[in-house]
Amino acid sequence: MSSPDVAVPGAPAVPHGPVTVLDTREAYLDAVRRIAEGTGPVAVDAERASGFRYSQRAYLIQVYRRDAGTFLFDPPPIGSFDELDDVLRNEEWVLHAASQDLACLREVGLDPARIFDTELAARLLGLAKVGLGSVVQELLGIHLAKEHSAADWSTRPLPQAWLVYAALDVELLVDLRDVMTQLLTEQGKTAIAAQEFDAVLNREVKAVRAEPWRRLSGVHAVRGGRNLAVARALWEARDEYAREVDTSPGRLIPDSSLVAVARNLPATKKDLAGMREFTGRASRSQIDRWWNAIEAGLASEDLPNLRGTGESIPPPRSWPERNPEADKRLKTARPAIAEVAEDLNLPVENLLTPEFLRRVAWQPPEPLTADGIASFLEDLGARAWQIDATAQVIADAFVEAAQTPEAAHEAGS
Repeated sequence: MSSPDVAVPGAPAVPHGPVTVLDTREAYLDAVRRIAEGTGPVAVDAERASGFRYSQRAYLIQVYRRDAGTFLFDPPPIGSFDELDDVLRNEEWVLHAASQDLACLREVGLDPARIFDTELAARLLGLAKVGLGSVVQELLGIHLAKEHSAADWSTRPLPQAWLVYAALDVELLVDLRDVMTQLLTEQGKTAIAAQEFDAVLNREVKAVRAEPWRRLSGVHAVRGGRNLAVARALWEARDEYAREVDTSPGRLIPDSSLVAVARNLPATKKDLAGMREFTGRASRSQIDRWWNAIEAGLASEDLPNLRGTGESIPPPRSWPERNPEADKRLKTARPAIAEVAEDLNLPVENLLTPEFLRRVAWQPPEPLTADGIASFLEDLGARAWQIDATAQVIADAFVEAAQTPEAAHEAGS
């Protein structure tokens, strides 16, 4: 626990008092009692070990509430956080980039009913930079160092400097929320923000990708079904081992090494071990595992489709040849949407998800009307305010695209 008095406006952050981690059920339950006696919204953050561990579990959870203080919890020894969830269930939770933390918070039993996302609010307010440090500097006049954001939070014991950093991540969030609430009101965006926060909170968990191995960076350079089968087998072998040892896959064997092997197909295990491009701390210690994967890929009768599963529409750069009408629609609608975003002082991607615009441009509803566009966007997951701001604009742009000289010439040919 620590004191929330960490900085003064207009000056660098002042030295922070010692921070301790609560790692027993007794200490946790005492903290729950104290948090229950606090007042107002509760600031919450979680630290994972992304890039170090396979899992995305929380290795530290920070909570701050006025009149209670700051509490840092060590989730593994504490286990369930159901008691804290019961206390805070109906309170407003303040998080920065909530979508990054909700999954690991829910994993331990922390599931808010109402949130305020300061990162998303910064986007809606049109701030140029939306990282927590930048937003705190601009709106509170406080310098917030972010040097430990990419640390391995599974480290034990956690260094005191990291704990201070973690405490500061929540101790300013409620003040930030108060300032942002006022600014959202002044810009007439309170209702928009409420819809966006609710969308983040209720967003469905993404379905597991049909072919997750295609996320392999550089796999587009692998030619031939047999080579792709080897790439798939290597990715699956690495993923299985990474899960087994709870280590980020890329720290075992980098993507570039798997791609190099799939492209060059070594003839023997010795050739594999001799490849300069085949690197990583598990490249030689698990050489049998990788060679078995190569042999499995070479023997596979289920060769991957060269173009993938078709889960997404083609990239826009291919549209002029593959779907020229869609290309015209997209190129006409984009500047129109950008103009609306500028008028609202919003980033274009927050006004409307770019993928939504691409999908409706690729195959728009028939007949082409604003209501049809609105229904299409709603099915994709667009919020009501986004649909109100863009459906008519998109419909008008698509009609304009169909009336261009090029489109008229093609229609008559």
